Order: sequence, then C-alpha cells, then structure tokens
Amino acid sequence: MAAPLLKFSGIGQKFGPVRVLEDISFELQAGEVHVLAGENGAGKSTLIKILAGIHRDYEGALEYQGQPVRWASPHDAQLHGISVIHQEMSLIGSLNVIDNLNLVERAGRARSLGATWFINESEEKTRTTALFDQLDLHLTAADLARPVEEFSLSVRNRMEIAKALAFEARIVVMDEPTSALDRPDVERLFTLIAQLRQRGCCIVYISHKMEEIYRIADRITVLRDGRYVGTATAAECPAPQLVRWMIGRELSELYPPPLRPPTAEVRLELEHVSVPHPTAPARLAVRDLSLQLRAGEIVGLGGLPGSGAAELFRGLFGADDLRCSGKIRLNGAAFSPRNPAHSIRRGLAYLTADRKTTGLVLPLSIAHNLSLASLPRLSPFGWLRPAQEAERGQAAVKQLSIKLASLEQAVATLSGGNQQKVMLAKWMETGPSVLLLEDPTRGIDLGAKREIHRLIREWTAAGLAVLLISSELPELLGLSDRVIVLHRGAVTAELTGAEATPERVLAAAMGSSASQAA
Repeated sequence: MAAPLLKFSGIGQKFGPVRVLEDISFELQAGEVHVLAGENGAGKSTLIKILAGIHRDYEGALEYQGQPVRWASPHDAQLHGISVIHQEMSLIGSLNVIDNLNLVERAGRARSLGATWFINESEEKTRTTALFDQLDLHLTAADLARPVEEFSLSVRNRMEIAKALAFEARIVVMDEPTSALDRPDVERLFTLIAQLRQRGCCIVYISHKMEEIYRIADRITVLRDGRYVGTATAAECPAPQLVRWMIGRELSELYPPPLRPPTAEVRLELEHVSVPHPTAPARLAVRDLSLQLRAGEIVGLGGLPGSGAAELFRGLFGADDLRCSGKIRLNGAAFSPRNPAHSIRRGLAYLTADRKTTGLVLPLSIAHNLSLASLPRLSPFGWLRPAQEAERGQAAVKQLSIKLASLEQAVATLSGGNQQKVMLAKWMETGPSVLLLEDPTRGIDLGAKREIHRLIREWTAAGLAVLLISSELPELLGLSDRVIVLHRGAVTAELTGAEATPERVLAAAMGSSASQAA
C-alpha cells in the first residue's frame, strides 16, 4: 500500500474528567472513500473536529503527507486541504449565497493583505457559479443574492458541499451528507464523490445507512465507545461483522413486530381532504385524500419528495397557516386545525424531520426541551413549576433510556440519537392520541434506531395511532401496518402485508396506479 495521506497515531481526547477518545490509530489513503462508522457517541465527531483543527489539545499525533502537523485553527486546516461538511450546517441563513460561499476566502485575504484588499463581486460570482456547476446546481443571479435560509434543505446541503470544495481539498469529510437529499440529489453526490476520488482526494464518509456504506466504501474504520475497533476493506467487512463491530453484539430484528393488532377504534379520519401548497396557495399539495387511522395502528405514507405527505402533516397540525379543506374527525369529533397549540390540545403531536431547526431548541436545557410542548400543564397561570418539570423529565429519561449527565445540560451536547429521544419524549409528554412521525430515526445509528422502533411499538400497543413518513423505505415497510402511497398529492396505492414491497411502493410513488404497481 502507498504511503498514507494522513495518519492518526495514538489520538486521545478528554473534556474535563470525561475521556471521549482513547488511543485511536489508523491511516487514510489518497484516492479512497474511507467510511468512518460507529454509533452516535462513539467518538466520530470528536475525531473529525481534531482533523479539522477545532480541537487542538488532543493526545497523540497527526501526520499529513509524511509530515507531523497540529493545525493552529480550522482555517489553517482548510488552507492545507482539509474540508469538512458537518451534519450541522455552517451556512449563515441571513447572508446571501455568494457571501456564504466566500466568507472563508475573504477571511484569508483580509489576514494576508490587511486593509489593502477589496471584494471583487464579479470574481466571487463566477467562482460561486463554477462551484455549483460541479454539483449540477444552477442558480440565477437573483438566486445568488437571496438569503440561504430561503432555500430548501436539499439545496442548502449542496451549498454546504460547494463551500467545502471552495479550496483544493485533499481530504473531504462528509458527515451524513444524504440525510436531507432526495434520490436524484444522492445520485449527484455519489457521482461527485467518484470524481473527487479519481482526482486523488480522500473522502471520509460518515453514514448510518448500510446501503450507502457498501455502495461507495473502499475501506471502513469502526469506533466504539471512543476506542478503535478495526479497519477493513468493504469486501472483508460484511454487514453482520460491521454491526458487531459497531455495537459489540448481534443486532436481531431492527423492526420489531407489533405487540398486538390495532383495535377497531378510529382515531383519525380524513374524508376528501385537500391541503394548499405552502409557497403557492393557489396550488394543492394534497388533493382529495381519504383515510382512516385506528388506535394501535401505524399507517405509512410513501412517496417521493414533493408527494404531499409532509404538507399533509403540516396541514393537520395547523402549521404554516395551511387551511385543510374536507372533513377531519379526531378521536370521533369534528376537527378543524387552527394552529399547533390547538392541535396539541386536541391530542395531535407532530415530530418533524429536522430536529436541529424545528424539533429542539439546542441552547436550552434538556429539561426545558422536554417540557416545551406541555408547558400549559406545567405552568398554570403562567408560572413554571420547576420541581414538576424535573420530575417529569426524570421519568421521560428513564422510559426512553436517554444518556445524559444532567437534565440541566444543553440538549445540543447530546448525541444525535439521544436528541431524537428527547424530541420524541417532548411530544409524548403532551399525552397524544395521534402521533405524526416524519423521519423519526433520521441521522441516528443502528442501536438508537432499534430503541426508537421498540418504543413506537410499545406506544402503539398502548393505543397510540401513528402516521409515519420515512425517507428510508425499509423503515417505512418494516414498521407500517399499511402503506398509502402518494404521487403529487394524490393516492396511487394502498398496500398491506405482502403487497407492500419496495417495487410496488416505488412504482406507485412514481405515478403508477395500484393495479399497475402490482
């Protein structure tokens, strides 16, 4: 094997008395896709922050292109060809696209030229457009002047990738880069990765999706509990071995079977419901939808991005001021969604796909996040009862096995899987009868997924009714009692049991009728 592009030797890291990395040693090669695997909390993010120059007080040594290095700052690492695309996007929402893509370059020029430099807007526009062209993202001049917060999550993800590529990177780290991308965008990303690999770049790829790992990985390195477990080629590390390395045990059924069948009690009934599009109210995102959801039942909503499933959730919850037409009955009574507070009072809860933006308030404590949706019960007459909040928080932590040091720590300090559990617990604290779940295991590891699936089964066994959206087709099929497939806002198939195959769901999602999907 050729000399390594980068070598980790005995890397360790402590935060106060807590040791998060211990004696990590392995190598990265030029021109390879190197998957860094492990459960949330395994130490992947800390190791990447060392590579990126964020943490500088680590033990051990880095050797880059044959020379010992210790980056002075993240900018120093970037100048030497280390680009990191973090799962938490670093774009500044209020700034326009050109400003975001050129901030680092401007900082470098200011540092080297002092007060003598100026912004060349034409040059920056040309540079930004060229970066986007590599990602097949074609924006108009007006788009480039818009704040990035106005773009979809998928487009912002590609902007983040373009920002990382602004330097001639030798090592590009991608942390869960497909979590917000639809299938065409994922294919574009994989094409880009292949191009970077051919140019001699090393791609360090972090993902919890097995199909992605085995599609693109040359080699896989696994961390567990802050320690190095092993490195192997993808061919030498089949999925069962990878799971054993990651969680230290066999992972039996990822999708546990129902604990008991649904009851006959209808919790949610929709008759000819339509929902306007959030950005074009004259257009319908959902058209003439009818369904019944029973107590103890999980009904999956299948479809490609833009199918209308997410808009249905937001309409039912009263978000975005979307006004549903048609008849809705919730727990046997007529229901007309007004706003989220009204929906919560009626027994409806909505777990969104984006825990960083709409699911949690990251700077707040775990205790405050757990109580956010149920504050009226905990704060009669506007006065919060901290003792009761702490009592309810401790009960939720125990029930969901949330790993934390204290209820008072910021929820941002938790791993992705534990943040997801906090978000679920927040909604269960409202005592819902119907739970809208949108990508409930997005961006979390296999062990955490298994725990969340188990909890969903326990809650439905107790009578909770669940509507489920999942961008992971195996999860949608593995959890759902029935799958209703949408295409451009209209139902194209309703599949149960053995009928609900990936082929039939995908065919119906692309517009085939139920009979054609069969």
